[in-house]
Amino acid sequence: MYMALFASKAGIMTRGNARELAVHLIYGREFTGDTPDQVITTRLAQEYYENLALENEVYTERPTNRQIRYLDQVVSGVAENLDMLNETIGKYAIGWDVKRISRLTRAIMQLAIYEILFVEDVPDGVAVSEAVRLAKKYDSDAGSFVNGILGSFVRSKNEPAQVETARDFEPTEETETTEESEVSDSEPVAEEE
Repeated sequence: MYMALFASKAGIMTRGNARELAVHLIYGREFTGDTPDQVITTRLAQEYYENLALENEVYTERPTNRQIRYLDQVVSGVAENLDMLNETIGKYAIGWDVKRISRLTRAIMQLAIYEILFVEDVPDGVAVSEAVRLAKKYDSDAGSFVNGILGSFVRSKNEPAQVETARDFEPTEETETTEESEVSDSEPVAEEE
């Protein structure tokens, strides 16, 4: 029965479902301690995958080769950057200890932050909205929490660097000399008031 489903076009996994599968793999590693390769190989094995389809509809679709590469990239990337990702969550989860955030919600945010920082073909807004969608799917109260943390992270990431203003700049004798020597006789010089 499932063999036919995997072979049909209707059974090809969407990117959103691949993202959800990635969250499951990241979450699963928390319990098993498996390497990214081990968790992907185990979970994507035909028989195991078919059994999971009985529990969750995301497993009724089979990932394409491109999605398997995506899964490998993000699951490995999250594992390699886990400390940095958790520090980022902690920085924006004001008043929350990262360890007190549910493992699944943490896995959702780890994936989203990883995508924002390292997956070029995923726009920031898509990573955030998909994370919120997944958080709401598994815990209706977690959606606004995830949105707040990821929204703050994206805003801070996208803030332009502070530019030195003229009044903050204290000219030195060297810069005053350079500036004076660059003024030609043909250019009017503004007088100070």
